[in-house]
Amino acid sequence: MASKIVRKVISSSKAPAAIGAYSQAVQAGQTLYISGQLGFDPTTMTLSGDVEQEARVALTNMGHILEAAGCTYKHVVKTTVLLADINDFAKVNEVYSTFFAEHKPARAAYQVANLPKGGRVEIEAIAIVGELDMQ
Repeated sequence: MASKIVRKVISSSKAPAAIGAYSQAVQAGQTLYISGQLGFDPTTMTLSGDVEQEARVALTNMGHILEAAGCTYKHVVKTTVLLADINDFAKVNEVYSTFFAEHKPARAAYQVANLPKGGRVEIEAIAIVGELDMQ
C-alpha cells in the first residue's frame, strides 16, 4: 500500500495575499511550491519602484513564505524568474545574488509578454522542507 503524501497550504501574513485563485505556497510531502512573487508591498498591495526594488521586495516576500514553512533561502532548489524585459536580467540578477549568495538554486529566466498588475519581475520557487545536508 502506498503511503499518503500530506498536502497543505502555506501562507504568511507578512507576504501579499493572493490576488487570484491560488495559494501563496503549497507543501506536498517535503516539497514546497511557492507561487510567483511580484514586488508588491504587502501592506499597500502596490508595486515597489524600479525593477531592482521589485525584485528585492518579491524575494523578501518569498522569504516570509519560506519562513512560514520552516525554511530559509538555503532550502530553495529551483527558481523561475519572469521578466517583462529581458534587458533587466543583469539588474535583477544583482539583487537575486544577494539572497542566494552561498547556496545557489537551479534557475530559469524568461521574458514574458505581460506580468500581473504591470509588474516587471515575478519569481517562483521550489524548496525542500526539512533538515538539510548541504554538499
